[in-house]
Amino acid sequence: MVEDLTPQCSAKGCRAPAVWQLRWNNPKLHEPQRRKTWLACAEHRESLGDFLSARRLLREVEPYSERIAPSPPGAAIS
Repeated sequence: MVEDLTPQCSAKGCRAPAVWQLRWNNPKLHEPQRRKTWLACAEHRESLGDFLSARRLLREVEPYSERIAPSPPGAAIS
């Protein structure tokens, strides 16, 4: 059996397909150029962005496409 590996929203309990990537880093823990990525569906893009923005962690929000690598080589995705 082949498992569906469609990228999904990072919001707790959400299984909707990802359409946005929220790229962030924690300057207390990460080098300035490092980016971690949360994926978001259309419904959760704002709430996940607000969470990261309130903590001053959000760096970029970009449309998600499987053809676009979410992070440069060596960067973690979480």
